[in-house]
Amino acid sequence: MGGKLTREKLDLLYTQWNKPEYISPDPLETVVVYNNLQDREVAGLLASSMAYGRVAALLVPLKKILGIMGSSPADFVSEKSEEQMFDLFEGIIHRFAAPAEFAALLAGSGAALRKYGSLESVLLKGYLSEDGATDIIRGLKYFTDFIKENASGNPGHLLPDPLKGSACKRLLLYLRWMVRNDSVDPGGWNRIRISDLLLPLDTWTYRISLRAGWTERKSADMKTVIEVSRALAEINPEDPVKYDFSLSRFGIRSALNLDLLFKDYPELL
Repeated sequence: MGGKLTREKLDLLYTQWNKPEYISPDPLETVVVYNNLQDREVAGLLASSMAYGRVAALLVPLKKILGIMGSSPADFVSEKSEEQMFDLFEGIIHRFAAPAEFAALLAGSGAALRKYGSLESVLLKGYLSEDGATDIIRGLKYFTDFIKENASGNPGHLLPDPLKGSACKRLLLYLRWMVRNDSVDPGGWNRIRISDLLLPLDTWTYRISLRAGWTERKSADMKTVIEVSRALAEINPEDPVKYDFSLSRFGIRSALNLDLLFKDYPELL
C-alpha cells in the first residue's frame, strides 16, 4: 500500500469514523435534528455560514439563534421581517458576525422560500443550464446573489462570493450536508449530482491533501479545492467528498494521528 491514501484506506477510515456518534462537536449536530427539509435547509445554511473559529465557541451563538427561531426555522424566516429578526438576535455575536448579518442571511433565506419553496430551487437556477450542463460554482453564485439581493442588510462574510477565488469552505460544507445522505450527512437535495460536489477544504484537509500529493499549491483557495476534488474524483468518481467528514476528524479527535493515516497498514487507524 506504500503509505498512499488509496481508496481501500479511505474507505476503512470512512467505515471507522463516519458515524453519528462522532459528529459532536460540529455545527452539523444542530442540523441533523430537523426532519423537515425546509427547516434543515435554513438551519444548515446558518450553521455552515457560522462554521469558522473554534467549534465550541461557534456552537453557543448558533444554538441561541436556533432556539429563538423555534421548532421550525423555515416558518420563522418566512414570517419574520428582517427588522424583527435583528431585534430578536440582539446581543448575539460570533466573531465578525452580529445581529445585522444574521438577520440579512435569514431574511434572504425567507425570500427564497416564499418565491421558490426551497433553497435548493434557488441554487438550481444557476447550477443547471438550458442544455443540461451543471456547474456548482455558478449555482453557488446565483444562490448567494439571490440571498444578498433579497435582504435590506448585508450578510457580510457569512456568504462569500464564489467567483472571488476563496475556498468557500462553508458553502461547500453546506452542499455536502444537503446533497449527500449517509449516517452523518442528512441530505434532502436530490437534484444536484453528488459527483459534482467539491471538497470543503479546511486546515486539516488541506494539510492532508498536500501530504497525499493531491495538490502542491501553496494556498488553500478555490483553484486548490478544484485540484484536490479532481484527485478525489479519480479515487471515487461517484462520491468525491465522501471522505471529508472522516478526514476532518483529524483536527478534532485526539485518537486520530496523521502519521498513522500515512502508514502502510490501515488497521492502525
